[in-house]
Amino acid sequence: MVRFLKSGISAEQDAADIAKVRQTVEAILADIEKRGDEAVREYSRKFDNWDPPSFKLSDAEVQACIKAMSPRDVDDIKFAQTQIRNFAQIQKDALKDVEVETLPGVVLGHRNIPVNSVGCYVPGGKYPLVASAHMTILTAKVAGVPRVTGCAPPFQGKPAAAIVTAMHLAGADEIFVLGGVQAIGAMAVGTASVQACDMVAGPGNAFVAEAKRQLAGRVGIDLFAGPTETLVIADESCDGEMCATDLLGQAEHGPNSPAILLTNSEKLARETMAEIEKQLKVLPTAAIAGQAWKDYGQIIVCDTYEEMVKEADRIASEHVQVMTRDPDYFLNNMTNYGALFLGPETNVSYGDKVIGTNHTLPTRKAARYTGGLWVGKFIKTCTYQRVKPEASALIGEYCSRLCAIEGFAGHKAQADLRVARYGHLKQGGHR
Repeated sequence: MVRFLKSGISAEQDAADIAKVRQTVEAILADIEKRGDEAVREYSRKFDNWDPPSFKLSDAEVQACIKAMSPRDVDDIKFAQTQIRNFAQIQKDALKDVEVETLPGVVLGHRNIPVNSVGCYVPGGKYPLVASAHMTILTAKVAGVPRVTGCAPPFQGKPAAAIVTAMHLAGADEIFVLGGVQAIGAMAVGTASVQACDMVAGPGNAFVAEAKRQLAGRVGIDLFAGPTETLVIADESCDGEMCATDLLGQAEHGPNSPAILLTNSEKLARETMAEIEKQLKVLPTAAIAGQAWKDYGQIIVCDTYEEMVKEADRIASEHVQVMTRDPDYFLNNMTNYGALFLGPETNVSYGDKVIGTNHTLPTRKAARYTGGLWVGKFIKTCTYQRVKPEASALIGEYCSRLCAIEGFAGHKAQADLRVARYGHLKQGGHR
C-alpha cells in the first residue's frame, strides 16, 4: 500500500503554472522571430540586466575569462572534461555504420552522420553551471558536430569566467553571453548576429524547457530537460542524514525542483523529514532548497520493493538515487528514469559534475520514452539502398502488387518500370 506522508503542490496548480510559462514563452519567441536582435537585446536587458555592445565574445574576451581562473580551477575543469569525453567516446564507438546484402543483389545500409550545427545552452543565472558546458558542447564535439554555438547568461553582471573557460576548452566554435528564452530563440530562429542552428540542446529552467518544446520540429532538440528532479529510494539500511543530504542537494537547483523520498521504512521517512528541517537551518542555499522542499517535496512509503519499483516507474524521475540493501534489484527492474545512482557511495552530484555520464536528463516524466543526452542525440542514423538490375526486377514485382493493394498508382508505376526494364535479367525468384 502506497502512503504519502508529505505531498507537493496539486496537479491543478502545477498545470496552471505551466500554462503561464507557455504563454510567456510563446510571446517572446514570436517577438524574436519578428524583430530579431532588437527583441533579443530588449529581453536581455529586462531579464538579465545585460546590454553589451556585442553578445558574442571575442577571442580576447574569452582569453581574459580563462586568465581570471586559477590554475587549479582550470585543471579541475579539464579533469571533468576528460571523464565526460572518455565516456562519450565509448558511447560513440558503440555506434557502427552497417552495410549488408539482405537478398542477392540488394544492399542495405546506414550511416551515422552528425548534425551540422548545434546551439548549446548552459544555465548560469543563479549558479554558474560549468558542468553543462561539458555535457552539451563537449558531447556534441565528440559526436563530430562541425559548428557548436554556446550560450550562457551573465553571472553577477559579467560573463561567467568559469562557464566561458569550460565552453572554450570543450570546443565551442562561438560563445555568446546570452540567457533564457532569448538565447534559445536566437539560436533556433537565427538573427542578424546569431546564426541559426539545426538543433538546440541543454538543460534550463521552466522557461528554457518550454522554449525548446515550442521550437521542437522547427529545429531538433535533445530532450525536455527542465527543473531538476530527484528521487531517493531507500530502505532501513540507509539513514536520515544521507537521505536528507541527497534530497536537498538537488532541491537547491530551484524553487520548483521536486525532491522525493520513496521508502519502505516509515521510521526512515520520519527521520529524514526531521533531518531536512535540521539541515535547512544551516544550508547556505536553504532559501531555495527550502522553498522547493515545501512546495514540491514528497515522502512516499511503500510496503515492498516491488511496490517501490512500480511507484518509481510512475514518478519517472530525472535522477534516482538508490540506497538499499540490494540496489541492483532496482537496476534490473526499473524502466523509467533518467539516470540511476546505485548505492550510498555514489550520488547525483557526481553525475552532475564529474564522473563521466551526462547530466542533461529527461524531466516531467519524459523518462518514460527517452534517456538522457549522449553523443547519439547529435547523430542522425540515415539509411541507404543499392540494388542490382536483376534484384530490382524481383523486388519490383512484390512492390507493384503491394502498391496495388494500397491503391497507389504512381508508386506502382515506379516499380512496374523497373520490372519492364530489368525483368529479362531476373534469375528465378519468388512469385
